[in-house]
Amino acid sequence: MENQTTDDEVFDFSNSEFTREDLITALNEMAHEYKKLSQTFEEIKAENNGLKHSSAEPRTAQLGESDSLQTELSKLKIENDSLRAKSCELSSQMKD
Repeated sequence: MENQTTDDEVFDFSNSEFTREDLITALNEMAHEYKKLSQTFEEIKAENNGLKHSSAEPRTAQLGESDSLQTELSKLKIENDSLRAKSCELSSQMKD
């Protein structure tokens, strides 16, 4: 069976056709994306905390927003974990 990448992967890191520069560029792009995701996470977290403290009895609209924020936060956490794993994998491959 052929080694196929998933739709989420930009390219197959194990492919020997990629140069060290390609791998470094990919790692830098992942680090940049991780930084953006972390910043977005902090913004959503601050916004969520603001919603919690804005009223003693949250309105229905606020609850819906909070659920939406939780969903987005969960997606960001999953993507963040994925980027961390790829970064670790790339780092270990570069050491080899």
